Amino acid sequence: MDYEAVVGLEIHVELNCATKMFCDCPNRPGDEPNINVCPTCLWLPGALPRLSEQALEKAALLCLALGAELQPLCAFDQKVYYYPDLPKGYQLSQAHLPLSRGGAIDITGEDGAPRRLRIHHIHMEEDVAKLVHEMEGRTPIGLVDFNRAGTPLVEIVTEPDFRTPHEAMEFLKALRTQIRYGGASECSMENGTMRADANISIRPRGTTQMNTKVEVKNMNSVRHVGDAIAYEIERQTASVESGEPVVLHTRLWDPDKKVTSPMRAKFEGPCVPDPSVPVIRLSGEWIAEMRARLPEMPTVRAERLATEYGLAPDEALTVSADPQVADFFEALAAQEIEPRTALHWLTTQLLPAVKDTRQELSVCRVTPARLGALLKMMAAGKINANAAREVLTRMFHTDDTPEAIVAAQGFTQVSDPDALGAMVQQVLDEQPAAVADYRGGQVKALGFLVGRVMQASGGKANPKVIRELLTDRLSAAE
Repeated sequence: MDYEAVVGLEIHVELNCATKMFCDCPNRPGDEPNINVCPTCLWLPGALPRLSEQALEKAALLCLALGAELQPLCAFDQKVYYYPDLPKGYQLSQAHLPLSRGGAIDITGEDGAPRRLRIHHIHMEEDVAKLVHEMEGRTPIGLVDFNRAGTPLVEIVTEPDFRTPHEAMEFLKALRTQIRYGGASECSMENGTMRADANISIRPRGTTQMNTKVEVKNMNSVRHVGDAIAYEIERQTASVESGEPVVLHTRLWDPDKKVTSPMRAKFEGPCVPDPSVPVIRLSGEWIAEMRARLPEMPTVRAERLATEYGLAPDEALTVSADPQVADFFEALAAQEIEPRTALHWLTTQLLPAVKDTRQELSVCRVTPARLGALLKMMAAGKINANAAREVLTRMFHTDDTPEAIVAAQGFTQVSDPDALGAMVQQVLDEQPAAVADYRGGQVKALGFLVGRVMQASGGKANPKVIRELLTDRLSAAE
């Protein structure tokens, strides 16, 4: 029998607020353990939560960025469960009256056809503490770090619209882009500011029944989500075909072994209204104000970049996928840098270097103004492309101007035909076979000769002038 998957996602996104959701403690979960704590986020008896206005605004912007409808009334509930990372015995979440409902993400399916994947609702909640398991001698111990307790989160709950791992992965990529544009979160799965759970079931293809699902929790990369879904489809299919029922439970993904493993039985504790946080009423004026704060979104920006700068549609989509990259490109092009040159240097030189040096584009030393100055020197013929790449590498480690680096390192390009003529002639004299090949119709031999002259000049010669000199001399009578 042919089966198809029915998959829904639950995505937790950490909001980039300055403080925690219900107190004024710094929102820096990675600090030294248990230094950003107070009676409220330690959940001590008698300490009352006070909702952060910034958390509400960030959450609202996230919802609007995903096309969701903010609800005029939302409220917090006590989601009860018992575990060491939540010693008060419940988590403040929004089970009954979430912040928003609806929304969707458009992707392209594996067959090239458009797919709209729907969001059921988005709600706010506080994060729990972090458990740290260590060994003290031969004794295993469990420690609790409360720095993360109370971190402002939103949970995005989708409809069960996904049928393939590809759809889930493309959804997460597009979701991440939309949220980043809204400015509510960095959505870094690697750094833990975005985590995904997948609820996976299978059914005979062509039917509409909903069967028992299995939840795979806390995946921290897009690839892991796709791999886990693919594995679960195979595992559940094998179980059903062998006559074993699929049991409702929670599993974990092991990225090294590329398998899921049982974690625990599925637990659904009671969820009751919380009396300590007032009901939140959102006026139409406030919602309109939040909507007005949204920037130009990626799809619209891609269309504008294609029109305004002459980029191909796929190039415009690639640039627009990250707001930092798109901002950098436009700032670079605004310096009268030819758009395709700006795009080429940004995507093939700068971004790989940023990744290699483990920096962030928005805070690295190579600003649009500095890269623009370098590209202007190259366009003016003061340096060649090889020298420009060397200068760019050095710009990551110094605040000197590109002009100062060129002068200090002796990278100035030699363009004087008289100064290059002797080198050109020497190479022609030393490479008679290549000369014969060119004159015999092998045009590629010219590139070889250009390279030999560049080598003789220590990389300082102007390739355009070299090519012209070589062409003139090779075209002359022997």
